[in-house]
Amino acid sequence: MATTIATTHTLSVPGATLHYQVEGSGPVLLLSQSGEGDADRTVDLVPHLADTFTVVTYDRRGLSRSTLEDPARPVTMAEHADDVARLLAEVADGPALMAGFSMGGAIGLQVVARHPGVLGTLIAHEPVTPNLLPEADRARHRAELAAIQEAYASGGLSGAFPAIARHLGIDPAHDDTEDGLTPQPMTPRRQANFGFFIGTEFTAVTTDRLDPAEPVQAAALSGTRIIAATGRTTRPTVHTYGCALALADLLGAEPVVFPGGHNGNTAFPRATAQALKVTLAA
Repeated sequence: MATTIATTHTLSVPGATLHYQVEGSGPVLLLSQSGEGDADRTVDLVPHLADTFTVVTYDRRGLSRSTLEDPARPVTMAEHADDVARLLAEVADGPALMAGFSMGGAIGLQVVARHPGVLGTLIAHEPVTPNLLPEADRARHRAELAAIQEAYASGGLSGAFPAIARHLGIDPAHDDTEDGLTPQPMTPRRQANFGFFIGTEFTAVTTDRLDPAEPVQAAALSGTRIIAATGRTTRPTVHTYGCALALADLLGAEPVVFPGGHNGNTAFPRATAQALKVTLAA
């Protein structure tokens, strides 16, 4: 494991100020987080990558330290993609590597489609991209996200968490993890992030109309490599698992299997780091 020190920075972008962190040396690898995760979500993963990559993590606009000029204004997937493109223009001299998990994977596909050539390789791990699915499954995926929003509106996080766990096939009390993980307590900041994720970003996902063929076509023209990834223990009935399989089918390739389930990057950081290194080197 590398013994490096992260540096913190801010970047002004239209409508927001982004907080980001940089650690390590080598090719630039952006980690785009799942769920309500901010730059600190992968605190256990980054040190195992920083000996090989310049690892960049950030708070998405509206989360933690990435503040919005108008908090009441909706956030779109296109804006998230623009933020990534501007961030990588600050830290990378050419096409960068990106590993996007869940929401981060969906953003990565937007980046490939909207900003061709910014990424050299994208690993999209179980992206939250309903448009990848057949119409019936797409409608169910969107309905589940809407149901979580309703549960949050009526019962707060205590009402939403069981629905989220069912949606992603997660059982926090029984799912396996590596030893020695940094605690991730439910702080007020994290509670606020969950509220923004459920209330605002779910809507960004369900209302986005990006054709899933667009990033694949853009990747072919720009030379970007897209790799679909699934969790080894994710239940096949989980919609994000289906999204990854559908993406792999569009790419004409088998998905890469990563350790753990939907949140394997945080539950198995050491194994995930090794899997990322092997996949990116292939």
